[in-house]
Amino acid sequence: MFKDKDLKQFSEKGISKEKVEKQIENFKKGFPYVNIIKPATGLFGIIKLTENDTEKLIKTYETVSNNERIVKFVPASGAASRMFKNLFDYKDNTVDTFQEKGFNSTYNFFKKIKNFAFYNDLKSAYKKDLIENPEYKEVLKYLLEEEGLNYGNLPKGLLKFHNYNGISRTSVEEHLVEGAEYAKSKGKINIYFTVSPEHKDSFNKHINEVREHYEKKYLAKYQIEFTIQKASTDTIAVNPENKPFRLKDNSILFRPGGHGALIENLNDIDADIIFVKNIDNVVHDKLKEDTYKYKKALAGLLIKLRNQIFGYISKLNDNADENLIIEVKEFLEKRLFIELDNKFNERIKAEKISYLIKKLNRPIRVCGMVKNEGEPGGGPFFVQKESGSVSLQIVEGAQIDMNDSEKVKVVNDATHFNPVDLILSVKDYTGKAFDLKKYIDPATGFISEKSKDGKILKAQELPGLWNGAMANWLTVFVEVPITTFNPVKVVNDLLRGAHQGI
Repeated sequence: MFKDKDLKQFSEKGISKEKVEKQIENFKKGFPYVNIIKPATGLFGIIKLTENDTEKLIKTYETVSNNERIVKFVPASGAASRMFKNLFDYKDNTVDTFQEKGFNSTYNFFKKIKNFAFYNDLKSAYKKDLIENPEYKEVLKYLLEEEGLNYGNLPKGLLKFHNYNGISRTSVEEHLVEGAEYAKSKGKINIYFTVSPEHKDSFNKHINEVREHYEKKYLAKYQIEFTIQKASTDTIAVNPENKPFRLKDNSILFRPGGHGALIENLNDIDADIIFVKNIDNVVHDKLKEDTYKYKKALAGLLIKLRNQIFGYISKLNDNADENLIIEVKEFLEKRLFIELDNKFNERIKAEKISYLIKKLNRPIRVCGMVKNEGEPGGGPFFVQKESGSVSLQIVEGAQIDMNDSEKVKVVNDATHFNPVDLILSVKDYTGKAFDLKKYIDPATGFISEKSKDGKILKAQELPGLWNGAMANWLTVFVEVPITTFNPVKVVNDLLRGAHQGI
């Protein structure tokens, strides 16, 4: 199947022949659906903090944060082009979106154009009146294309999101501000941005332009790292017959493996606590209070859980008695909502201790969950494996068999969704970093249909970062308010109150 030229291509990307063959086998067999058995809800599976709980957890975090190496990890490589789909459709005469009058319409974009943080930049680039009699399609060229702001080709991180009395901030700047409030330790703020290679220099230039301002404002030093999705995480594309999809030069097409590839980038970070939050989920300063409050509370809960888990591992290693085994089993079942496999009670004492230590000695994630108000995105469910063990997982719609009426009912009973609000502990009880790649469930990838040069192809995405890539982590879900989730999926989302400061 593969020629010497192909093997050289694999080698240059850092991908083994065996790995490619495994991916092709995945195309042939497909990925199994996840066996969701019930949703995690506020009644069972999702912790609902009282105000008193929240305040205590915040104090826990603030008390020890200076003793922890803290990193804020921001997936930021996504292009902003999808934000402007309606505007592109109108500009390119694909769809006359101006005739619509809804919130996301082109009409509404121009009606409220002065409210966008990039308005003054666009006005300067256009050099004509933007309000009275603008040439709408010409204005969009200056917004979206290289002759103007080039917003249609930039990543979201470099777009101006919010306005502060005439001074605007990009979403990158908003993450610098957030980092100063909840991810500072010993006067340092460590932030990792995942970026695409072609935009790395632009990110670096932008941050260097604003860094000094924020360092003076927050009396701290930023340590910024740019991490690029590794070529070795790309996946092979195939044709409908599951043969390698070849380009015009006869080379094989590889595609990015999706956000699940970022587990490799996380694995390279030296940290005790990692905050994970998407680049576009930021708000105006006037509404940041809930974000700060719950980030610290979730981090405090992570620290309490981590310390308790480390304590149990230490005791189990020190010749545990039967009472401790029962206590740890109840902790796993009632605190972490983990049902042990069918054979646990049949094991002898030494085997039980070994099993419990293996269950406890894993990376930990505390995940904020928001009440479902119709937003798209994965949700929290209890998932059962073939062994009979059950654990909490974040599951995407593509992983669920929606032709199975029982699974549809489970989905319909769900009350919350995943806003990608994660706090992670990635070191074991001895202080050694976990190899995060060992905790991936490789059976949780998925296949989609795409096209290239007018030809149909099948693409394969790796297990998602917060789905299958973290499937074998210890997981805790906590309800957080909807005010902490304000993503910008389309440009008109920037007109919402959370981004206008109202």
